[in-house]
Amino acid sequence: MHRDWIILAGLALGVTVTNGFARFAYGLILPSMRAELGWSYAQAGWLNTANAMGYIAGAILTMSLIGRIPPARLFAFGLLTTTLSLLATGLVPALGWQTFWRIAAGLFGAMSFSTAGALTAGLFANEPRKNALAIAILFGSGGGLGIVLAGASIPPMLGLQGDEAWPWAWVMVGSASLLMTPPGLWAAWHLRNLGGRAARPAPLPIGRMLPEYAGYASFGLGYIVYLTFLSAWMREQAANPMQIALTWVLLGSCITVSPFLWRGIFARFAGGTPLAMILSGIAIGSALPVLWATQTGLIASAFVFGLCVFMAPGAVTNFTRQNLPPEAWARAISLFTVVFAFAQTAGPYAAGWIGDFAGSIGVSLLVVATLLLTGAVLSLLQRPLPATGKNL
Repeated sequence: MHRDWIILAGLALGVTVTNGFARFAYGLILPSMRAELGWSYAQAGWLNTANAMGYIAGAILTMSLIGRIPPARLFAFGLLTTTLSLLATGLVPALGWQTFWRIAAGLFGAMSFSTAGALTAGLFANEPRKNALAIAILFGSGGGLGIVLAGASIPPMLGLQGDEAWPWAWVMVGSASLLMTPPGLWAAWHLRNLGGRAARPAPLPIGRMLPEYAGYASFGLGYIVYLTFLSAWMREQAANPMQIALTWVLLGSCITVSPFLWRGIFARFAGGTPLAMILSGIAIGSALPVLWATQTGLIASAFVFGLCVFMAPGAVTNFTRQNLPPEAWARAISLFTVVFAFAQTAGPYAAGWIGDFAGSIGVSLLVVATLLLTGAVLSLLQRPLPATGKNL
């Protein structure tokens, strides 16, 4: 049993790379890149849209490969190639180069991220509460650790070295990823026989899962705007590097402990209630920096947003485990990832365009808060699937 927790730690470090670093460290580096390279908000948002486009390709590719290639192999390959993509991002400042490697990080990161959930769902198979905690830890503590480390190191370094040092921030992120890759590969090796080749893919009751998919789409569309532009908003408000660092460390710390807040809710509800609660919290956290534009408001925002944001993948993974047979888990989670990837593609660029048009990125934060609340309402419509759904 202790071995399962060690394996979970390896998988969580993989999520630190593919989620905490590959997708969210950019929000900390963006203000310096924008200032040094003379980008508009729309150009800055484009790079995360490019990352999301790669994520779409990776999610679709993973879904097509599930059933032919064991999830552990896809996880390991995605983790290794994401790490190499992060290292390469700091080498050349040209927008075309940056776009290529952000796409690559999204493509390979999706491959590793979506299979991590399926692999974790197989741990503690006969202990629902431990399984729910493991799923929450994977997404919460794994991603949160990346944000804590990036938040504690990148703003102070850029504050000391200046905006022109942004390539070194990517080198720092890539080097940290290199250290975390071996434990992730070890965990994948120990799960190499889990969810292997299947004679035919298990069918999914997609029609009965539409409210959950709709809620998860709103999550993809809304959450990424906050994590992309939070530092830019803080710089608009004349925040110094230490204030930015402290806010991100608090954000990441709350993400890291969030599994222990949500594990009981995941174990109790098999329908859309957990996702609805999470989306409501993310909406409140997104709006607070604008509605309460003080350091206290930012702290409250980071606290609420952090306790909720990375639990959305955990909610849909837990929903999948409670309502579908094991042979359908990998495909269901991959489909959730595809829906999420398409939704998050529009978020950063659209939010950047709105910020340019309005003259402040804060307007975009209010828009996405409204979208997230709409998703919460839709998620409440999701009911547990009939018992027959487990024997498709």
